[in-house]
Amino acid sequence: MPALVTPFGRTLCAMITPFTASGALDPDAAAEHAVALVADGCDGLVLNGTTGESPTTTDAEKTALLRAVREAVGDGLPIVAGVGSPDTRHTIALARQAEQAGADGLLVVTPYYSRPPQAAVEAHFLRVADATGLPVMLYDIPGRTGTRIEPETLLRLAEHPRIAAVKDCAYDVLGSTKVIGATSLAYYSGCEEMNLPLYAVGAAGYVSTVANAAPRELRAVLDAFDAGDTTGAAQLNLLTLPLTALMMASGLPGAVTAKALLDAGPVREPLLPADREAVDGLRAAHRQLRETCRELLPVAP
Repeated sequence: MPALVTPFGRTLCAMITPFTASGALDPDAAAEHAVALVADGCDGLVLNGTTGESPTTTDAEKTALLRAVREAVGDGLPIVAGVGSPDTRHTIALARQAEQAGADGLLVVTPYYSRPPQAAVEAHFLRVADATGLPVMLYDIPGRTGTRIEPETLLRLAEHPRIAAVKDCAYDVLGSTKVIGATSLAYYSGCEEMNLPLYAVGAAGYVSTVANAAPRELRAVLDAFDAGDTTGAAQLNLLTLPLTALMMASGLPGAVTAKALLDAGPVREPLLPADREAVDGLRAAHRQLRETCRELLPVAP
């Protein structure tokens, strides 16, 4: 098995994009949130992804967000910029824009809606990887895009020197384990309930929406596993599941639930804000997780 590499860190947050009350980009709030996430245990950030409402932010806003967060966290923290689109030419343009704005890597989702065959999926990723000098994290989320990056395709793509990682939302532990074992691709769980299972078979870490609200608690699961306390890791993981279920499996998108829980400004249409019942449930689950973990986790520096 090739040596494991973690090109973008281990505990990454798929960060929300804060907006003002009027719906404009709020770079100051984004910078503040990014600094808080790093202080609370995130060692990498993913901007302009699905949780960052990338379908409804302009190219200029994506650049402004990246520059604001880069300035806030400094040069030492990995920042991965979401540049995926259903259009290869636009994706390449976004990739070059992100490179110029200070990104350390690119998150590239499978082209969606058109449902290209595997040969076209592979060609798309290769074109993007060839367009800049940045390492690429492929985003495999067939539930949203309608198209899987098949394991055989990933095995071929792994041969490209700048295709370095996968954000895995395929819910295929067998396929993921095969690719992890046969390549040097750094796998990152993109579904919180899969963080520990994938980590146990060799994943590099996670890219998490829930980390917007519970970065220390999610990181503690991996820390316990790394320390050899697999029972403790499983127990901590179990504690995170109620909040994960409400944030990611309640019928509301993660951008909606994360912003509602953090009171981080509005979402953009077609998303709608969470109702009062949902907000109350999220806050109760978050409070319970924090209170339960308070005595189990070390005090943050």
